[in-house]
Amino acid sequence: MVMTATPSSVLATPPAEPADAAAYFAARLAFHTDVADVHAALAAGAADFTVVDSRTTPGWDQGHVPGAVHLPTARIPRSAAELLDPARPVVVHCWGPGCDGATRAALALARLGYRVKEMLGGIEYWIREGYEVETWEGKRRLPPDPLTAPEDGGACGC
Repeated sequence: MVMTATPSSVLATPPAEPADAAAYFAARLAFHTDVADVHAALAAGAADFTVVDSRTTPGWDQGHVPGAVHLPTARIPRSAAELLDPARPVVVHCWGPGCDGATRAALALARLGYRVKEMLGGIEYWIREGYEVETWEGKRRLPPDPLTAPEDGGACGC
């Protein structure tokens, strides 16, 4: 009698074919970026995208990415044209991975004709990775959280 092993819960749904997986992951990178890449680009002086913080004013006041544009999601339809260059891609974020605010903002901007990516992790991971934020009191930085970023402050290597 031949026994066949029951697949693990990981493989109960088989992985996609390599070509399908490549297409999916390439498309995913067209829609998302992460805080480390945004920070590295800004630190290198990149001027080919605009960071948009879609949180409300109280959230923005707690701390925001230096140089970001404050554009709460509810104001996008009436204010995007006066604050954003339609020829320049937008990287939008909200609170963090437990919040769909950046997704809603990205959808609103895309519907207005903007090329947009969502910054995964939002301001939560920006701060947890030890990057500087601006507030009305000035700039501040917290030490990196060793669960989300290398303790030495270096790049993760991914």
